[in-house]
Amino acid sequence: MSRSSFASSDSARSARPLRYARVARFGPLRLKLGGRLPEVNIAYETWGRLNRARDNAILICHALSGDSHVARHTPRDDPGWWEAVVGPGKAIDPRRYYVICANTLGGCRGTTGPNSVNPKTGERYGADFPAITIADIVEVQKRLVDRLGVKVLLGVVGGSMGGHQVLEWATRHPRRVRGALAVATSPRLTMQAIAFDVVGRNAILRDPHFHGGQYYDEKSGPDVGLALARMLGHITYLSRQAMQEKFAADRLRPRDVATEFEKKFSVGSYLAYQGTRFVERFDANSYNTLSMAMDRFNLGATPAKLRARLARSRCQWLVLSFTSDWLFPPEQSREIVHALLALGRSVTYCNVQSTCGHDAFLLEENLATYGEMIRAFLARLSGSKETKPAKGDDDAYALRPTNFYHRVDYDRIARFIPRGAGVLDVGCGPGGLLWRLKRRGHSPLMGVELNEADLVTCARRGIDAVQADVNEGLGVFRDGQFDFVVLSLALQVIRNVKGVLLDAARVGRRVIVSFPNFACHRFLGMLTQNGRMPRTSGLLPFEWHNTPNIRYLTISDFDVFCRKYGFRVHQRVGLDTETGREARGDINRLADLALFVVSR
Repeated sequence: MSRSSFASSDSARSARPLRYARVARFGPLRLKLGGRLPEVNIAYETWGRLNRARDNAILICHALSGDSHVARHTPRDDPGWWEAVVGPGKAIDPRRYYVICANTLGGCRGTTGPNSVNPKTGERYGADFPAITIADIVEVQKRLVDRLGVKVLLGVVGGSMGGHQVLEWATRHPRRVRGALAVATSPRLTMQAIAFDVVGRNAILRDPHFHGGQYYDEKSGPDVGLALARMLGHITYLSRQAMQEKFAADRLRPRDVATEFEKKFSVGSYLAYQGTRFVERFDANSYNTLSMAMDRFNLGATPAKLRARLARSRCQWLVLSFTSDWLFPPEQSREIVHALLALGRSVTYCNVQSTCGHDAFLLEENLATYGEMIRAFLARLSGSKETKPAKGDDDAYALRPTNFYHRVDYDRIARFIPRGAGVLDVGCGPGGLLWRLKRRGHSPLMGVELNEADLVTCARRGIDAVQADVNEGLGVFRDGQFDFVVLSLALQVIRNVKGVLLDAARVGRRVIVSFPNFACHRFLGMLTQNGRMPRTSGLLPFEWHNTPNIRYLTISDFDVFCRKYGFRVHQRVGLDTETGREARGDINRLADLALFVVSR
């Protein structure tokens, strides 16, 4: 098997000393579960400079096996664990931001943990190290941030267990955080995830060299147990597809690695290699301590409890998940997003298409989406100028399922909406309409979009947008949450038209819809004279076999629909998109684009 098959999120990590790490020392710390540490040291590294206003600081929170070394400081420095994201010209750029990363409490890379010396006994804590929580980890980080002179963090960023720390920061210290970036994380672990941790901890605890946790002065420690725990972890970090792509082709041709673990299969030699390398740099007691802290974390077991906890936050939110992540599955990120939407919080969400599993947030494969969304979100927090809609976004009309952008009806839709009104744009595309409304002072504004690239563009324009399929409804939004709900050129691709429109009328006081009018004389002429389905360069650019349209309605059809289902029509406009003018008279025959304002 090739060396590239052995590449993982661990590839750049080693046990070498952290040359740029500094240590801050603090006094006693009383822990949430009742324990007490007489003193706490925290190892940390920084990149960039704190500006004069002290408002450009970003705290990066690492996952279970990470440390303070998130990126290189110089070209000759060892690579960090998030080189893909942190560095000059990258999403988190130290030339612009003051970046802080600290080894967590309970860790083994310089911060007080089980391998630290207990000042009361003069010996290492070992198994006597008290149980800690994510809240304790965040408390120590807050002390460090205070020491560094930062009153408010521009952003707190973290993935996996680091995402738990982000959630804790945003809800426990809401006045200290302007933006929360929660990546590949959850309000609490699934029972399946906890089960894997239980097996990993048992592998350590039952290792004959564990010595009750006091193995530091013994000839051998629980290396086998720790390696097995890490091997198990690596299984959960990869998706099934990633496993197939890495190992299936040469499943019976493993690499010859120096190990006593089974290596008959290529995947076995990979796991053995990863487990052995992990033992070189990590401590078994720290693994148990931190995995227990992660397993205990619980932001809310029910939607109501989760909303109550998140209601404490005051920051803007970016939530990212990955489609193939089964350790922190996307539905758990959506639980966070749904709670934030119900609370009316500013939130952007994307479920990034990936085959890399949980490890995706540490790898470069999907950086064009998740990295650019992080970059755009931080730029928005720091007050950077938003990206203007490109010419194509104004003048073109491209159709994809539940994703549309166009120019011709934006101005007319904007006239329907009083200044300052809140708007939910369902199928917002790259956010052209919302960008216009934002410049007019409308608030709140929110987009719903399925297309990943369009969500990146929305983020660059400073627009809140969440990834969702409109066909699944708008149940996450409250009754009357917006003044207007817009479904612009969306009706013809929606499966459950009645359900979506009823939901839209519940969420907004008024609903604005626009759709191609298939009774237009030009469309009918194409059909009757040429015998072919209508096709134009604007509204109907597709052939019959690749069109996303599944509904072919007319203005008269929609009038009947409104009467049948109790929708009140407040305004009805027909546009001739070839001339750019409003059609007069028989708009069902003369207009190729219809706009309605309705309510119930």
